[in-house]
Amino acid sequence: MSRKGNCLDNAVMENFFGLLKSELLYLQQFQSMEHFKQELVEYLDYYNNHQIKAKLKGLPPAIYRQQALLAS
Repeated sequence: MSRKGNCLDNAVMENFFGLLKSELLYLQQFQSMEHFKQELVEYLDYYNNHQIKAKLKGLPPAIYRQQALLAS
């Protein structure tokens, strides 16, 4: 790291992990680690490709990023 740590550096990840816990981990019990991995992959696909974000102009993160890359 080339600069002193900033508490805002982790804000995005902390927010994501909070959503992950409340939308996946706390809602069900997993029979095995494989079951957890499968549910996690499905949640990540949903989060990136289907879940609409108001902060991203009503688009899922993957589509918003794709449009931003095309515009630049």
